[in-house]
Amino acid sequence: MKIVFLDAKSIGEDIDLSIFEELGEVVKYDYTSAKEAPERAKDADVLIINKVEINEQSVGQAKHLKLVCVTATGTNNLDKAYLDQRGIAWRNVAGYSTESVAQHTFAMLFYLLEKLPYYDAYVKDEHYMGDTSFTHFAKHFHQIADMTWGIIGLGNIGRKVADIAKAFGCHVIYYSTSGRNAQPGYEQVSFDELLSQSDIVSVHAPLDENTKDLMNAEAFSKMKPNAIFLNVGRGPIVCEDALADALNHGTIAAAGLDVLREEPMSPDNPLRNIKDSEKLLITPHIGWASVEARTNLMKIIYGQIKEYFQ
Repeated sequence: MKIVFLDAKSIGEDIDLSIFEELGEVVKYDYTSAKEAPERAKDADVLIINKVEINEQSVGQAKHLKLVCVTATGTNNLDKAYLDQRGIAWRNVAGYSTESVAQHTFAMLFYLLEKLPYYDAYVKDEHYMGDTSFTHFAKHFHQIADMTWGIIGLGNIGRKVADIAKAFGCHVIYYSTSGRNAQPGYEQVSFDELLSQSDIVSVHAPLDENTKDLMNAEAFSKMKPNAIFLNVGRGPIVCEDALADALNHGTIAAAGLDVLREEPMSPDNPLRNIKDSEKLLITPHIGWASVEARTNLMKIIYGQIKEYFQ
Protein backbone atom coordinates (compact mmCIF):
# COMPACT_ATOMS: atom_id res chain seq x y z
CA MET A 1 0.00 0.00 0.00
CA LYS A 2 1.25 3.48 -0.87
CA ILE A 3 0.18 6.34 1.39
CA VAL A 4 0.84 9.86 0.11
CA PHE A 5 0.67 13.02 2.22
CA LEU A 6 0.08 15.89 -0.22
CA ASP A 7 0.43 18.72 2.33
CA ALA A 8 2.18 17.20 5.34
CA LYS A 9 3.37 20.57 6.67
CA SER A 10 -0.26 21.54 7.29
CA ILE A 11 -0.12 19.15 10.26
CA GLY A 12 3.11 20.66 11.61
CA GLU A 13 6.66 19.33 11.54
CA ASP A 14 6.59 18.49 15.25
CA ILE A 15 4.04 15.66 14.89
CA ASP A 16 5.52 12.17 14.48
CA LEU A 17 4.03 10.47 11.41
CA SER A 18 6.20 7.33 11.56
CA ILE A 19 3.23 5.24 12.74
CA PHE A 20 1.91 5.26 9.15
CA GLU A 21 4.95 3.29 8.01
CA GLU A 22 3.39 0.27 9.74
CA LEU A 23 0.68 0.35 7.07
CA GLY A 24 2.83 0.61 3.96
CA GLU A 25 5.10 2.86 1.94
CA VAL A 26 4.78 6.50 2.98
CA VAL A 27 5.59 9.50 0.78
CA LYS A 28 5.34 13.01 2.20
CA TYR A 29 5.18 16.31 0.33
CA ASP A 30 5.29 19.56 2.30
CA TYR A 31 2.71 21.26 0.08
CA THR A 32 1.18 20.42 -3.29
CA SER A 33 -0.15 22.78 -5.93
CA ALA A 34 -2.99 21.95 -8.31
CA LYS A 35 -0.40 21.52 -11.06
CA GLU A 36 1.69 19.10 -8.99
CA ALA A 37 -1.19 17.00 -7.61
CA PRO A 38 -1.84 14.65 -10.60
CA GLU A 39 1.75 13.40 -10.76
CA ARG A 40 2.13 13.05 -6.99
CA ALA A 41 -1.18 11.25 -6.54
CA LYS A 42 -1.06 8.88 -9.52
CA ASP A 43 0.43 5.83 -7.72
CA ALA A 44 -1.30 6.35 -4.36
CA ASP A 45 -3.65 3.89 -2.69
CA VAL A 46 -4.38 6.42 0.06
CA LEU A 47 -4.15 10.21 -0.03
CA ILE A 48 -3.91 12.21 3.17
CA ILE A 49 -4.74 15.85 2.53
CA ASN A 50 -5.86 19.02 4.24
CA LYS A 51 -6.44 21.82 1.73
CA VAL A 52 -5.58 20.16 -1.59
CA GLU A 53 -8.52 20.04 -4.02
CA ILE A 54 -9.51 16.47 -4.81
CA ASN A 55 -11.34 16.18 -8.13
CA GLU A 56 -11.00 14.63 -11.57
CA GLN A 57 -8.18 16.98 -12.49
CA SER A 58 -6.08 16.14 -9.43
CA VAL A 59 -6.72 12.38 -9.11
CA GLY A 60 -8.00 11.36 -12.53
CA GLN A 61 -4.72 9.52 -13.19
CA ALA A 62 -4.68 7.83 -9.76
CA LYS A 63 -5.90 4.43 -10.92
CA HIS A 64 -5.11 2.66 -7.62
CA LEU A 65 -6.67 5.27 -5.34
CA LYS A 66 -9.06 3.75 -2.83
CA LEU A 67 -9.27 6.18 0.08
CA VAL A 68 -8.91 9.94 0.66
CA CYS A 69 -8.44 11.08 4.26
CA VAL A 70 -9.00 14.74 5.11
CA THR A 71 -7.11 15.98 8.15
CA ALA A 72 -9.97 18.30 9.06
CA THR A 73 -13.70 18.37 9.62
CA GLY A 74 -14.62 20.42 6.55
CA THR A 75 -14.71 18.65 3.18
CA ASN A 76 -15.44 21.54 0.80
CA ASN A 77 -12.30 20.62 -1.15
CA LEU A 78 -13.61 17.17 -2.14
CA ASP A 79 -15.58 16.54 -5.33
CA LYS A 80 -17.69 13.87 -3.67
CA ALA A 81 -19.76 13.13 -6.75
CA TYR A 82 -16.59 12.30 -8.67
CA LEU A 83 -15.21 10.18 -5.82
CA ASP A 84 -18.51 8.27 -5.59
CA GLN A 85 -18.47 7.70 -9.33
CA ARG A 86 -14.98 6.22 -9.05
CA GLY A 87 -15.83 4.17 -5.96
CA ILE A 88 -13.20 6.03 -3.93
CA ALA A 89 -13.99 6.28 -0.23
CA TRP A 90 -13.30 9.40 1.82
CA ARG A 91 -13.02 10.14 5.50
CA ASN A 92 -12.88 13.32 7.54
CA VAL A 93 -12.38 13.85 11.27
CA ALA A 94 -14.75 15.53 13.71
CA GLY A 95 -14.30 16.23 17.39
CA TYR A 96 -10.51 15.97 17.49
CA SER A 97 -9.92 19.62 18.45
CA THR A 98 -12.96 20.51 20.54
CA GLU A 99 -10.99 21.33 23.68
CA SER A 100 -8.30 23.16 21.74
CA VAL A 101 -10.70 25.46 19.87
CA ALA A 102 -12.76 26.13 23.00
CA GLN A 103 -9.58 27.08 24.87
CA HIS A 104 -8.55 29.46 22.09
CA THR A 105 -11.99 31.06 22.12
CA PHE A 106 -11.52 32.06 25.75
CA ALA A 107 -7.90 33.11 25.17
CA MET A 108 -9.07 35.61 22.55
CA LEU A 109 -11.96 36.79 24.67
CA PHE A 110 -9.87 37.58 27.75
CA TYR A 111 -7.14 39.24 25.69
CA LEU A 112 -9.73 41.71 24.41
CA LEU A 113 -12.08 41.94 27.39
CA GLU A 114 -9.41 42.69 30.00
CA LYS A 115 -7.47 45.13 27.77
CA LEU A 116 -4.37 42.98 28.11
CA PRO A 117 -2.41 44.62 25.25
CA TYR A 118 -2.66 47.97 27.04
CA TYR A 119 -1.72 46.67 30.48
CA ASP A 120 1.15 44.58 29.14
CA ALA A 121 2.56 47.62 27.32
CA TYR A 122 2.00 49.83 30.39
CA VAL A 123 4.31 47.66 32.47
CA LYS A 124 6.89 46.90 29.77
CA ASP A 125 7.13 50.57 28.84
CA GLU A 126 8.07 51.09 32.51
CA HIS A 127 5.13 53.34 33.39
CA TYR A 128 4.38 51.12 36.38
CA MET A 129 7.76 51.85 37.93
CA GLY A 130 7.31 54.49 40.62
CA ASP A 131 3.56 54.77 39.95
CA THR A 132 1.58 56.45 42.71
CA SER A 133 -0.84 53.53 43.07
CA PHE A 134 -0.39 49.75 43.19
CA THR A 135 -3.30 49.42 40.73
CA HIS A 136 -3.72 51.19 37.41
CA PHE A 137 -7.34 51.89 36.45
CA ALA A 138 -6.97 53.58 33.06
CA LYS A 139 -8.78 50.90 31.08
CA HIS A 140 -11.96 49.52 32.60
CA PHE A 141 -13.06 45.93 32.11
CA HIS A 142 -15.90 43.78 33.39
CA GLN A 143 -16.25 40.21 34.60
CA ILE A 144 -18.18 37.88 32.33
CA ALA A 145 -20.39 36.55 35.13
CA ASP A 146 -23.96 37.65 34.36
CA MET A 147 -23.09 38.59 30.78
CA THR A 148 -25.11 37.09 27.93
CA TRP A 149 -23.03 34.91 25.63
CA GLY A 150 -24.59 34.20 22.24
CA ILE A 151 -23.32 31.16 20.37
CA ILE A 152 -23.83 30.70 16.63
CA GLY A 153 -23.66 26.96 16.04
CA LEU A 154 -24.07 24.74 19.10
CA GLY A 155 -22.21 21.68 17.84
CA ASN A 156 -19.41 19.94 19.72
CA ILE A 157 -17.24 23.04 19.98
CA GLY A 158 -20.13 25.42 20.55
CA ARG A 159 -21.47 23.27 23.37
CA LYS A 160 -18.03 23.03 25.00
CA VAL A 161 -17.77 26.84 24.91
CA ALA A 162 -21.32 27.10 26.27
CA ASP A 163 -20.51 24.78 29.18
CA ILE A 164 -17.38 26.74 30.11
CA ALA A 165 -19.18 30.08 29.76
CA LYS A 166 -21.95 28.78 32.00
CA ALA A 167 -19.33 27.81 34.61
CA PHE A 168 -18.13 31.42 34.55
CA GLY A 169 -21.69 32.54 35.28
CA CYS A 170 -22.76 33.61 31.80
CA HIS A 171 -26.30 33.38 30.53
CA VAL A 172 -25.88 31.35 27.34
CA ILE A 173 -28.19 31.57 24.34
CA TYR A 174 -27.68 30.09 20.89
CA TYR A 175 -28.82 30.30 17.29
CA SER A 176 -29.04 27.19 15.12
CA THR A 177 -27.97 28.08 11.59
CA SER A 178 -29.77 25.03 10.19
CA GLY A 179 -32.87 25.58 12.30
CA ARG A 180 -33.01 21.86 13.02
CA ASN A 181 -30.86 21.39 16.09
CA ALA A 182 -32.67 21.90 19.39
CA GLN A 183 -30.10 21.50 22.17
CA PRO A 184 -31.26 20.70 25.70
CA GLY A 185 -29.92 22.87 28.47
CA TYR A 186 -29.60 26.12 26.54
CA GLU A 187 -32.08 28.68 25.22
CA GLN A 188 -32.53 28.75 21.46
CA VAL A 189 -33.29 32.20 20.03
CA SER A 190 -33.64 33.83 16.64
CA PHE A 191 -30.60 35.33 14.93
CA ASP A 192 -31.78 38.89 15.59
CA GLU A 193 -32.48 38.12 19.25
CA LEU A 194 -29.01 36.68 19.69
CA LEU A 195 -27.35 39.72 18.14
CA SER A 196 -29.31 42.28 20.13
CA GLN A 197 -29.10 40.51 23.50
CA SER A 198 -25.51 39.25 23.59
CA ASP A 199 -22.50 40.88 25.21
CA ILE A 200 -20.30 38.25 23.56
CA VAL A 201 -21.05 36.59 20.22
CA SER A 202 -18.97 33.61 19.11
CA VAL A 203 -19.23 31.68 15.84
CA HIS A 204 -18.68 27.90 15.84
CA ALA A 205 -20.71 26.98 12.76
CA PRO A 206 -19.61 25.24 9.56
CA LEU A 207 -19.53 27.05 6.24
CA ASP A 208 -22.62 26.31 4.14
CA GLU A 209 -25.43 28.08 2.33
CA ASN A 210 -26.95 29.11 5.68
CA THR A 211 -23.80 30.69 7.09
CA LYS A 212 -21.89 32.26 4.18
CA ASP A 213 -21.83 36.05 4.72
CA LEU A 214 -24.10 35.61 7.77
CA MET A 215 -22.21 38.29 9.70
CA ASN A 216 -22.73 41.24 7.39
CA ALA A 217 -23.24 44.97 7.94
CA GLU A 218 -26.87 44.47 8.95
CA ALA A 219 -25.90 41.83 11.51
CA PHE A 220 -23.18 43.97 13.11
CA SER A 221 -25.57 46.93 13.28
CA LYS A 222 -27.88 44.90 15.53
CA MET A 223 -25.17 44.12 18.09
CA LYS A 224 -24.55 46.04 21.30
CA PRO A 225 -21.87 48.76 21.07
CA ASN A 226 -19.99 47.12 23.96
CA ALA A 227 -20.17 43.62 22.41
CA ILE A 228 -17.18 41.46 21.57
CA PHE A 229 -17.37 39.31 18.44
CA LEU A 230 -15.35 36.08 18.03
CA ASN A 231 -15.06 33.86 14.96
CA VAL A 232 -13.43 30.45 15.30
CA GLY A 233 -15.72 28.86 12.69
CA ARG A 234 -15.00 29.64 9.05
CA GLY A 235 -13.73 32.87 7.51
CA PRO A 236 -16.39 33.38 4.81
CA ILE A 237 -19.10 33.50 7.48
CA VAL A 238 -17.94 37.08 8.11
CA CYS A 239 -18.04 39.98 5.65
CA GLU A 240 -14.68 41.50 6.51
CA ASP A 241 -15.48 44.93 5.02
CA ALA A 242 -18.53 45.11 7.27
CA LEU A 243 -16.54 44.04 10.33
CA ALA A 244 -13.85 46.63 9.62
CA ASP A 245 -16.52 49.33 9.37
CA ALA A 246 -18.17 48.13 12.59
CA LEU A 247 -14.86 48.34 14.46
CA ASN A 248 -13.82 51.67 12.97
CA HIS A 249 -17.17 53.30 13.74
CA GLY A 250 -17.64 51.81 17.22
CA THR A 251 -20.65 49.73 16.22
CA ILE A 252 -19.12 46.93 18.32
CA ALA A 253 -16.31 47.12 20.87
CA ALA A 254 -13.86 44.49 19.63
CA ALA A 255 -13.38 41.35 17.57
CA GLY A 256 -11.19 38.27 17.74
CA LEU A 257 -10.71 36.13 14.62
CA ASP A 258 -8.90 32.85 14.16
CA VAL A 259 -10.16 32.42 10.58
CA LEU A 260 -10.26 34.68 7.53
CA ARG A 261 -12.00 34.60 4.16
CA GLU A 262 -8.65 34.06 2.47
CA GLU A 263 -5.85 32.20 4.24
CA PRO A 264 -3.02 33.11 4.45
CA MET A 265 -4.18 36.71 4.80
CA SER A 266 -4.59 38.68 1.60
CA PRO A 267 -2.84 42.06 1.21
CA ASP A 268 -6.29 43.39 0.27
CA ASN A 269 -7.91 42.34 3.54
CA PRO A 270 -9.60 45.47 4.99
CA LEU A 271 -8.81 44.34 8.53
CA ARG A 272 -5.05 44.71 8.04
CA ASN A 273 -5.44 48.47 8.41
CA ILE A 274 -6.75 48.15 11.98
CA LYS A 275 -3.62 48.22 14.13
CA ASP A 276 -5.32 48.74 17.50
CA SER A 277 -4.84 45.45 19.35
CA GLU A 278 -7.49 46.44 21.88
CA LYS A 279 -10.07 46.45 19.07
CA LEU A 280 -8.92 43.56 16.91
CA LEU A 281 -7.04 40.33 17.50
CA ILE A 282 -6.31 38.03 14.55
CA THR A 283 -4.53 34.72 15.00
CA PRO A 284 -3.34 32.61 12.02
CA HIS A 285 -5.87 29.74 12.23
CA ILE A 286 -4.25 28.18 15.30
CA GLY A 287 -7.30 27.39 17.42
CA TRP A 288 -7.34 23.74 16.29
CA ALA A 289 -3.58 23.32 16.45
CA SER A 290 -2.61 22.37 20.00
CA VAL A 291 -0.06 19.56 20.07
CA GLU A 292 -2.63 17.31 21.67
CA ALA A 293 -5.28 18.01 19.03
CA ARG A 294 -2.90 17.40 16.12
CA THR A 295 -1.58 14.21 17.69
CA ASN A 296 -5.13 13.00 18.24
CA LEU A 297 -6.02 13.90 14.66
CA MET A 298 -3.28 11.73 13.19
CA LYS A 299 -4.15 8.81 15.46
CA ILE A 300 -7.72 8.97 14.15
CA ILE A 301 -6.53 9.09 10.52
CA TYR A 302 -4.26 6.10 11.17
CA GLY A 303 -7.23 4.22 12.62
CA GLN A 304 -9.42 5.10 9.63
CA ILE A 305 -6.90 3.69 7.15
CA LYS A 306 -6.32 0.56 9.21
CA GLU A 307 -10.06 -0.06 9.55
CA TYR A 308 -10.73 0.49 5.84
CA PHE A 309 -8.18 -2.09 4.72
CA GLN A 310 -9.03 -4.74 7.32
